[in-house]
Amino acid sequence: MDSAAAANVPTSPWGKLKQPTEPVCLADIMSEEMAKDLHNKEEERCVKHLLAESEPLPIIDCPLGCDSDHMIAQMLQVQFDKEYDSMLKRTEDKFNGSSKVCISYSNYRVIPENLIYDSSSEDDDDDKGQEWDSFVCTEKAFRAMPKCGYKKEGDEMVTKHDMAMSGRRNACRVMEFPPEFQTGDGGGFDMQLSNKVFNSLKVHSRSEQSRRHRLHDKTEQATAEMCVDARTRLLLYRLVNQEVLDRINGIISTGKEAVVLHADGGTGQDCVIPKECAIKIFKTTLSEFKTRDKYIQDDYRFKDRFSKQNPRKIIHMWAEKEMHNLMRMRKYGILCPEVVLLKKHVLLMSFIGESHKPAEKLKEAFLKPADLAEAYVQTIAGMKKLYKYAQLVHADLSEYNILWHNKKCWFIDVSQSVDCNHPKALEFLYRDCVNVSRFFKKKGAEETMSAEELFTDITGLSVSEDGVEVLEQVQNFERSEVLLAHEQTEKHYPFEYCWDQSRNE
Repeated sequence: MDSAAAANVPTSPWGKLKQPTEPVCLADIMSEEMAKDLHNKEEERCVKHLLAESEPLPIIDCPLGCDSDHMIAQMLQVQFDKEYDSMLKRTEDKFNGSSKVCISYSNYRVIPENLIYDSSSEDDDDDKGQEWDSFVCTEKAFRAMPKCGYKKEGDEMVTKHDMAMSGRRNACRVMEFPPEFQTGDGGGFDMQLSNKVFNSLKVHSRSEQSRRHRLHDKTEQATAEMCVDARTRLLLYRLVNQEVLDRINGIISTGKEAVVLHADGGTGQDCVIPKECAIKIFKTTLSEFKTRDKYIQDDYRFKDRFSKQNPRKIIHMWAEKEMHNLMRMRKYGILCPEVVLLKKHVLLMSFIGESHKPAEKLKEAFLKPADLAEAYVQTIAGMKKLYKYAQLVHADLSEYNILWHNKKCWFIDVSQSVDCNHPKALEFLYRDCVNVSRFFKKKGAEETMSAEELFTDITGLSVSEDGVEVLEQVQNFERSEVLLAHEQTEKHYPFEYCWDQSRNE
C-alpha cells in the first residue's frame, strides 16, 4: 500500500479498527435535519417496544413522528388507569365481603380484567412469593371463615370451633397481652394453645396488670435500692440546670438507708462547690431501716418535730440531722465530708477520694502494721474529740463507716449520730467501742484497748469487765444522768436487774 492510500485509512489510539469508517462532514453533524431524523428514529423504536408489550392498548392512533410530550401523557394515562382499576377492585372486595350475593364493578373498569394491567393477579403472585409467620397465616385463615361459622374444604366441613384452628387462634391472641407479660416468640412454629391454657394465662395477665396498677403510686414515690424516684430525679435535674453540678456519673455505694452517687461539681454562684461531689440520697421508704425512731425522737434538736404519721417528713429530718452533725464535726476539726447543700432528702457533700475513685473503707483497705497502728490512734482520737468537743456519739461507728484516704481516717455516715444528752448516748458509745476494739484486735494492732477500757478512756466512767453486766452498768449511768437532769432523788431500777442482783447476793 502506497503512502497516499495509507494516509486515507483512519486510525484510533484505542485499538485497531476492523473496518474503515466512512468520513462524515462536520456540516452534516451540525445539521438540524439530521438531529431531528435521529430523534424520530429513537422515538419510533420506543413506540414499537411499547406496542409489542401492550397490543390491546387502544390509544396509539397518531403518526409515529408525534411530539414526545404526547407519548409521555399516554404513558401517564396508562398508569392512572391501572391505579383506578386496582382501587375499584379493592372497593368491590370490601363491599362484598363474605356475602353469598356479590356485585361486580367490572363494567366501570377502564381496562377489562382479561387484559393487561390487572393488579389482582400481580398481587396474588406477590402474596404467594412472600413468607408469612404462623400468626399472620392464622389470622388470614380465621378472617376467611364466613359469618355462618363453617366452610367446606374439599370433602370435609371445617367450623370455627375446630380444635387446630382454635388453638392457633388462642396462640395468636396471647401475643396481644401487655408488653410486661412475657409471652415469648411463637411465630416461627405452629404454636397451639387449648382454651383452658389460654384462659389461665388471661386471668394471670389481668391479675398481674391490676397488681402493677396498685403498686404504681408506691413505686413512683419510693426510692429503690439501685435507682431513684421521680421526685428525686427532678431535684437532681434542677441541680444540674442551676449549674450546681456539671454531671452525675453513677452509684458509689448503696445501704439500708441511702444511695450515694458520684458527681462532678459545677460553677455554682451561691456557694463554693468542690471539683468532685458525693450525692447522698436517703431512701423514701422505711422498709429496710425501721429503727430510726430511737435515734431521732429523743434528740432534743428534733423532738418537737418528730411524727410517725409522716414518713417522708422523717426522711427529711434524717437528712437534716446528718447535715447538722457533719457541720458540727467540721467545726471541731474532725475529718468528715464537707456539706455543700441540702435539698429535702438529697444531701450534697464533698467527695472523699480521687479521680472518681472513692476512698477505701477501713474494712477493705490493706494496711501495713505501721499504718494499722496509725489508723487506730486516729480513730481513738476522733472518738474522743467527737464526744468531748462536738458533744456527739456516732452510734454506728465501725470499720464500714471509716474511710482510709491519704493515710488518714475519715468518719462518714453520721445521720444516726446523737447528742451526748440523748438518753441512750452512753449505750450507743459503748457499742461503738466494742466494734472498734474488735476490729483492731482482729487485725492485730498493738496495744489495743478493750471495749471497757476504751469506754472509760473516752467518758471517764469506770466500768468493770464482767461481760453482760457492763451494758447494765452503762444503762445505770444513763438513768443516773436522767435523774440528775430532772432533780429526782429516788432511783428506779427495772425488775429484771433487781431480780438478778438479789439472786447474786
